[in-house]
Amino acid sequence: MEEVLLDFNTRVSEINGYFLFLEGLIREEIKLAVVGNEGEMQIRAVNSELAKTLKANSFLLLYNLIESSMTNAIEAIFDELESQKVSFNSVRLELKKIVLQNFKDRSHQSVYKQITDISLDIIKVGFKRDKVFSGNIDGDKITDTARQFGFSYDTDYAKTKHGKGLYDIKKKRNSLAHGHKSFAEVGRDTGISDLITSKDEVVEYIRQILQNIESYLNSKEYLDSSHLVVS
Repeated sequence: MEEVLLDFNTRVSEINGYFLFLEGLIREEIKLAVVGNEGEMQIRAVNSELAKTLKANSFLLLYNLIESSMTNAIEAIFDELESQKVSFNSVRLELKKIVLQNFKDRSHQSVYKQITDISLDIIKVGFKRDKVFSGNIDGDKITDTARQFGFSYDTDYAKTKHGKGLYDIKKKRNSLAHGHKSFAEVGRDTGISDLITSKDEVVEYIRQILQNIESYLNSKEYLDSSHLVVS
């Protein structure tokens, strides 16, 4: 999880830089220097159509943060199980269901050669990173995933709204990705203040979920309770 959190913080830093620049453009605290036909330098505010596109682009950045961070975290769970040589018999019931479903969804021909000890290898060989969320992640999906794996989905509501804003981000990202709406359409009705508030809530929500997963791994909550050692 250390690498997951490092990647998350790097992406958040990039997003914060983008939002700082975007806010400055829209509030005309930052302006564009444009070279005119005669070579003279002209200072202009960003035009409204470009501002709409830049605001819409922020939904792609935020969605990328959400899906990449959660996918990395789920992969980290499977990496931990593999590195700790946790057997199928030792994991909690919720994880057994996930492992069996993953294995069922894979081509048997593609996994047979990877198995030498089925009780250990079955956990990782069925996992496919690109099948974890596939453009369909929001707060409800994260809650469902937490229940399936057994980690906490509880967050500080005052700071995160429990991921409520993720649904709108997913919806707008998919509209852009599939060409259902133009960038101008998506950005038209989005105010910069609301956008910044949404960004802050989403970042804090994902941060707290990742911390929950880190605690889940450190406490070995992926194990069946009968296999937990009480110190």
